[in-house]
This record gives sequence, structure tokens and C-alpha cells, in this order.
Amino acid sequence: MRINNNIMALNAHRQLGVNQSNASKSMEKLSSGFRINRAGDDAAGLAISEKMRGQIRGLKQAARNAQDGISLIQTAEGALNETHAILQRMRELAVQASTDTNTEVDRGEIQKEINQLADELSRISNDTEFNKKTLLNGDMGKVAQKTA
Repeated sequence: MRINNNIMALNAHRQLGVNQSNASKSMEKLSSGFRINRAGDDAAGLAISEKMRGQIRGLKQAARNAQDGISLIQTAEGALNETHAILQRMRELAVQASTDTNTEVDRGEIQKEINQLADELSRISNDTEFNKKTLLNGDMGKVAQKTA
């Protein structure tokens, strides 16, 4: 028995397979829009790309954190501006009450308003929150420690 091989046909068949594989990879790159679709395309490039993606995600989160910090400060600033206005009004009332032209009834009414303003100051201090954290009651800077 004799087996004949057609070397030219086998070589052409191998080249056809290589070309089909290359065409398939090129179509995958074109359809995905990425130069690197798997580690076999460019292992070093993929490693660099993944590192950069991680850095980008970290920077995006840092930007969101900064925006949250700005929002927190703006919330506290609004409450402090309101507190300042109330303190100014209390000062005006104190100066007004010190005038000898006021009667005891007048001073009593002024004191009622001052008491209401003091209650409002307490409310602002206790109820100003950002993300369920009270901002102006003195607890913001405290750090809880866990002990074993």
C-alpha cells in the first residue's frame, strides 16, 4: 500500500487556517473597538491598561468624595449663616432691652423672643445633618475606637 501526500495542498490548507484565524482576530477587534480583547493579544499592554483603569476608577471615586465633602461643607455653612443671623438678632434685642425707655412688660416680650431664638439655635445645632450625620453638635470630629 502506498500513501501519497500533496505537500503543496497541505501547505495551502495550513496557510488558509492561519489567515482565517488572523481575520477572525481582526474582526473581533473591529467589532469590539478595543485593540486588546484578551491577554494573548498583548499581555503587557493589557496589564498596563488594567492598571490605568484601576487608577481612573480611584480618581473618579476621589472626585465623588470631594463633591460629597463640598456638599457637607455647604450644608454646614448654611446652618452657620442662619445661626449668625439669629445671634445678630439676639444682640439687637439685648441692646434694645438695655434701654431705660422699656417697661418690664416690654423687657418680658423681648426675653420671650430671645428664648425662642435660643431654642432655634439649639434646633439648628442638633438637627443640621448631612447623610444622617449631625454636623454642628460637636460629634463630627470624634472617632470611635473599637476595643477587643
